[in-house]
Amino acid sequence: MKAVGYQENLSIDHKNALVDIELPTPKAIGKDILVAVKAVSVNPVDYKVRLAVKSEPEEWKVLGWDAAGIVAEVGNDVVDFKVGDSVYYAGDITRSGSNAQYHLVDERIVGHMPKSLSFAEAAALPLTSLTAWELLFDRMEIDTKNANKSILVIGAAGGVGSVLVQLLKQKTQLTVVGTASRSETATWLQNLGVDYVINHKNKLSDEYDKLALAAPDYVVSLNATEHHFDEIVKIIKPQGKFGLIDDPSQFNIMPLKSKAVATYFEFMFTRSMFQTADIRKQQEILNQIAYLIDEKVIKTTVGQHLGTLNSVNLKKAHAMLESGTSKGKIVLEVG
Repeated sequence: MKAVGYQENLSIDHKNALVDIELPTPKAIGKDILVAVKAVSVNPVDYKVRLAVKSEPEEWKVLGWDAAGIVAEVGNDVVDFKVGDSVYYAGDITRSGSNAQYHLVDERIVGHMPKSLSFAEAAALPLTSLTAWELLFDRMEIDTKNANKSILVIGAAGGVGSVLVQLLKQKTQLTVVGTASRSETATWLQNLGVDYVINHKNKLSDEYDKLALAAPDYVVSLNATEHHFDEIVKIIKPQGKFGLIDDPSQFNIMPLKSKAVATYFEFMFTRSMFQTADIRKQQEILNQIAYLIDEKVIKTTVGQHLGTLNSVNLKKAHAMLESGTSKGKIVLEVG
């Protein structure tokens, strides 16, 4: 089968940073399904792994943790899927990725694809939807009923933020404040239903004060947490909740103690990495997201379609994500 992989940790402008390769087609056993991949999307985790994780000696490492496709084969313990089903999923970071014609994945972290979407549109959703849902409802346990509460979402126009703000508007009564720094990303957020948009290039406390709102009960930081942390401490309501998904090089939460702020990390791969007792919850979330999509309650977050999955186009996607200028999700289709 065709795939895109790497053997060395190289900058994205190097010709061998990502390479078109041929690999054996895997076989499905146990709880695995073999998916004929039709489309993938690209996430920051892709380039972070490319730069940091070495391949096994003389082996190729294949990235990719978002995919949509058709079930081609099922393992003997599979109960929820059959050959021919259209599926979508975010996969498992400890296994080979989805930047290939065929991909093995545990059925318990796979959802039935939204019926109203193309494969490319569906591939944009799994990782970001799971991250957003888990952070809001599994980790932070957001109050969905109280209309007097508010949330500040830092970096709201990216892949996770684009889903997260939609879930907030559709499943809670919170006032949603999102940050963006460019006119096109601000417009993107307004179109997704965000109540207020502020500029994270300025001091967040100054920007928030202009809104004449009460201090936010919740703050979610989706990127640049280290840069914004002092402002987060200043802004957040005492006894509030703070959640983050990025990787600050240094992170001292002690300044939050005086406000008794609860702090939550979200890592979407935790359930699959540790085979947690509730691993099937990810299948349930993806099926709920598919329902919300098909009911037109939320919409896919495709930002750019870069064409066919190959090393040239995938390198473009990595470069865009590394630059921090992407809007929504970047997708590619398998030819």
